[in-house]
Amino acid sequence: MSHLSRYAVACLLVYVLGPAAAWAEDVRADKPIFGWLEKAIIMPVGVTVKVKLDSGALTSSMDARDIEIIQREGKRWVRFVLHLEDTETGEEIYQELEQPLKRIVRIRGAGGEDRRPAVELPVCIGGHVHIEEFTLRDRDNMLYPVLLGRKTISHLGLLDVTATYLNPPTCLALDRKSP
Repeated sequence: MSHLSRYAVACLLVYVLGPAAAWAEDVRADKPIFGWLEKAIIMPVGVTVKVKLDSGALTSSMDARDIEIIQREGKRWVRFVLHLEDTETGEEIYQELEQPLKRIVRIRGAGGEDRRPAVELPVCIGGHVHIEEFTLRDRDNMLYPVLLGRKTISHLGLLDVTATYLNPPTCLALDRKSP
C-alpha cells in the first residue's frame, strides 16, 4: 500500500470513528465508575461487606453454608446460612435466610462443572439498592465473600480495574434490614 493510500485510509478511519468516539465519551460521562473492590450492604442482613467486581464471571456469587432446597406452598425455596464479615465491626455474621429459588445455575470453570442454586437478594452499592441474582456456594476459601459478575456490573456502571472503594454504600440505615 502506498504512503498516499495509507494516509487516505487513516483519514477515513478518523472521519468514521470520530463521532463514535465522541458518542462513547458521552455514554461514559453518564455512568458511575466502580473499582474492582467495593463495599456493599447486603440488605436482608444489614451487613457491610467487601465485594469483588469480577468481569471474568458472568453471574454473581455469595458465601453461603448449609444450603438446601425446600418446598414451601408447592414452590421451591432455598434455605441457607449467609456467612459474612462486617467490615464496619469486624464481626462474623451467620444469618439463616429462606428465599425463593430463582434457578439452578450450571457453572463451568477450571475446576470442572458445578450446579448451584440462585436467589435474588437486595444489595446496596454506591447509593442504590439493586435486586441481584446470586449463586450460593461455600466461599470460605475465597478472599471475598461476595463476587459481582458481569450481569450485575453491566447495569451498575463502568469498572476501573486499577481502583478500589470508589463508591461507599450510602443507602439509608433504615433500609438495611428487610422485615
